[in-house]
Amino acid sequence: MKRLIKIAAIALMVIALLGFGYGAIGYRDAVHHANAYAKQADRIIADGRGPDALGAERLSQLIKVQDPGFWEHRGIDLATRGAGLTTISQSLSKRLGFEAFRPGIGKIRQTGFALGLENNLDKDQILALWLDTVEMGPGPDGWMIGFYQASDKVFGRPPIELADREFHRLLAVLIAPGQLRLLEEDKALGERISRIGKLLAGECAPTGLRDVWLDSCA
Repeated sequence: MKRLIKIAAIALMVIALLGFGYGAIGYRDAVHHANAYAKQADRIIADGRGPDALGAERLSQLIKVQDPGFWEHRGIDLATRGAGLTTISQSLSKRLGFEAFRPGIGKIRQTGFALGLENNLDKDQILALWLDTVEMGPGPDGWMIGFYQASDKVFGRPPIELADREFHRLLAVLIAPGQLRLLEEDKALGERISRIGKLLAGECAPTGLRDVWLDSCA
């Protein structure tokens, strides 16, 4: 029995070391490309597609829905209610750090990559890259990439010029762009928009870390 316990302990140690190593690879890769990412982000911001171009109120709404602890965390957030298991930084890492992200062990490298981004880019740069690469679902010309791009394709105007419900519609689809439909009468999307409206009006709040669907606001 003691021998089995020792073998199990060694196995767990090896797994932990491998996991740490895989995360470190992600961190290294993010650091290696950080200068290029920063320049790309600065171009996006200069082009008027960064976080400030949303306007302070709309930016605050996006953060409250998508990653409420964004300004405080350093890439990982396992404490803020409604944060879920994927921060904006981790979401961006899926697209920058992987040709095809696979859950499971990929989460380790994704998290290391996110930490690398947070330590080498500022928050506005991370947000600019995220806004420019986020998936927005099916559009009039095919699959849409980018928050500003989707606003233009669907509504013909930038996000800052949208009515509240139009902007909330863009926010709502972010959680499941493959399931929710911006261009159609979608009951599930309508329910998500309603919950977001209640959240932003202060009528409800997430009940825990995993309450990303805002069940408390139903």
